Amino acid sequence: MAVITISRQFGAGGITVGEIVAKKLGYRFYDNEIIQMLAKEAKVSTHWVEDLEKEAGGAMQKFISQIVPKSMVERILDDKRGYIDEEIYVDLLHLIIKKIADDGNAVIIGRGGQYILAGQPDVYHILLVADKLDRIKFIEEKYGLRPKRAVQTVNFDDKRRVNLYRKFGKEDYEHPIHYQLVINTSKISRKKAADLVCRLVSSGA
Repeated sequence: MAVITISRQFGAGGITVGEIVAKKLGYRFYDNEIIQMLAKEAKVSTHWVEDLEKEAGGAMQKFISQIVPKSMVERILDDKRGYIDEEIYVDLLHLIIKKIADDGNAVIIGRGGQYILAGQPDVYHILLVADKLDRIKFIEEKYGLRPKRAVQTVNFDDKRRVNLYRKFGKEDYEHPIHYQLVINTSKISRKKAADLVCRLVSSGA
């Protein structure tokens, strides 16, 4: 009934490693599925949740959340229409990730899992890093992007990650102290990285 959280620098291969680990261990895999679960709970579109994650709320959403009291929002919106802002997003994310962890046998990609599930038994926190040039090359090949576009994509997602963790009031998300295992995929293949994760979990260490 273990749970694995995988944090990663964009392009280090977190999703690739996570999918391999989930398949090897027979675990459920959660990445975009969490977006869908958040959207369902908040009764909003998945695009709204994606925008929150990409832009740390966006100027319009921040403006709305600052000037419209939640009690008024609740009166305006009926059961068929939902609402989500950064505060609601973080609250729901905590609830959903903890529910996934309670069910066990899961691989969770990103979204602050190492903080939300910190200190819980049978939870393994993994961090994947890589040299920036290797991350750019990986994204270029994986998504068929031109070099300039790959650079822009990696830079954009690095900024997005900073913004996402600010929602948790955290800036030390790459500090090794939060993880049982830190792997540099510039030096270790993603397949080998997945094997290391599986061995760690299987050992019960």
